[in-house]
Amino acid sequence: MNRDVLRVAIENGYIEWQRHSLERMFERGISRDNVKEVLRKGEIIEDYPDDKPYSSALFLGWIDNGPIHVVTAIDPLTGWCFIITAYKPDLEHFESDHKTRRQK
Repeated sequence: MNRDVLRVAIENGYIEWQRHSLERMFERGISRDNVKEVLRKGEIIEDYPDDKPYSSALFLGWIDNGPIHVVTAIDPLTGWCFIITAYKPDLEHFESDHKTRRQK
């Protein structure tokens, strides 16, 4: 994931909010500003370069002392960012660092 392309997309408003992501964000009390903040300052904890139609990544950021995960994809040709989903990671699926997936 090219962080520079992502930053430009956010600064210029080149963000497409997928319907699924908006529904889940509303249910989970996560705002668009929260998502943008995670993408600006957060850490890429998983990279999915083979995702189609665009490579994507899982970001971890902290909002109000709580962890937020955001999955985003970016079209490197147009510079548009696509928000796939956002959620608050839980300890059932992630270790206490909120980065490492628990083994099943």
